Amino acid sequence: MKLKSLLLATMFTLASAAWAQEPAPASGSAGQSQTRAEHQQKMMETHKQQVEAMRADVEKMKSSLAQMKSNVTAISDPAEKARWQANVDMWETLVGHMDGMLKHMESMGPGMMGPGGMGGPPAPSPTKPQ
Repeated sequence: MKLKSLLLATMFTLASAAWAQEPAPASGSAGQSQTRAEHQQKMMETHKQQVEAMRADVEKMKSSLAQMKSNVTAISDPAEKARWQANVDMWETLVGHMDGMLKHMESMGPGMMGPGGMGGPPAPSPTKPQ
């Protein structure tokens, strides 16, 4: 549940940053140009902070997932092992998706964000080998 809340908070933060962007002013006065440059600098800093926070979250998730995987091998009851393996598979999918989103965020600059979100679909998540 904690991870779900973290994921929602991250998504709301990204959406808020996208909606907070202001359109460029029509006239090119010096004051407006400076304001635009300050706004762009702030966006770049915010983007960098968001990427760093997401990178830390993904690393924590990967660590927890590795621990879950090692715990599954110690379960002897077949039904219980199957339940835990399904849980691991689900988390593996989510962590892969988050990792893909992180790579997508890293590859684009803060100016690429538009009113609809991050400017495009995230990178595809890796598929689990069979």
